[in-house]
Amino acid sequence: MARPGAISYLLGTQFHRLAFVEFGNPAAPAVLCVHGLTRNGRDFDPLADALADRYHVICPDLPGRGASEWLPDAALYQPVSYVAALSHLLAYINKNVAWVGTSLGGICGMMVAAASHTPITKLVLNDIGPLIPAAALARIRDYIGEGPELFADLGALEAHLRVIHAPFGRLSDAQWRHLARFSARKLPNGGFALHYDPAIATPIKASVPVDADLSVFWDRVRAPVLAIRGASSDLLTEASFAQMAQAGAQTLTVADCGHAPALMDAPTIAAIRRFLDDE
Repeated sequence: MARPGAISYLLGTQFHRLAFVEFGNPAAPAVLCVHGLTRNGRDFDPLADALADRYHVICPDLPGRGASEWLPDAALYQPVSYVAALSHLLAYINKNVAWVGTSLGGICGMMVAAASHTPITKLVLNDIGPLIPAAALARIRDYIGEGPELFADLGALEAHLRVIHAPFGRLSDAQWRHLARFSARKLPNGGFALHYDPAIATPIKASVPVDADLSVFWDRVRAPVLAIRGASSDLLTEASFAQMAQAGAQTLTVADCGHAPALMDAPTIAAIRRFLDDE
């Protein structure tokens, strides 16, 4: 069962609130699950439930998402800010962690894993690798912030998620309802909005997409890696995926999905469990 929590973190000259949910025994080995660009920590509920018998699973909402505080300046919505917030959370956890990162959460994971004296002992990278093609970044730029600002009810919001997140794969009706429930922010005058600060789109829309080379981080990762790719992903290319395998990463391709696998299906959850359990 998910237990809510929060910490304060310092960014610039101001403290902010970072929310998370946790599962399992706090004395158990830790697994930190970090979500993608417009998502939130509750995406990992099925995975966390499956791991909670052996692991202490912590799933934060990145700044500006979910229950975490919005930032005062849109320019702060950058990976370096997220890593700063997550570093405070790592200090709060105060032990080694296995890191599961989807897309943006995987970028943050690579940045932390590349650092000296990193607490990351294993790294699961979900549909993210050492190179992000410009075309994929352009697609993200074009869809983020372009949806309706107001949804009359949760059904309308769920219908929107089913379209923009169709690449997540074959989710059940119950799983789509779960995503909609935690993707919704109830508005004071009725209706719902997506549960993130619209300003997270500002830095992305202000930039001209070019290939993003993350090899400066990837090349410094020494922890064992499980690389997961959606079979039709445009963000983690087959060439980058092969490069990760050649560097020693274990690999898993998830059929019938693109960017990024939802990590809600039993076979993918089982593969992550095997990777984490392997001594």
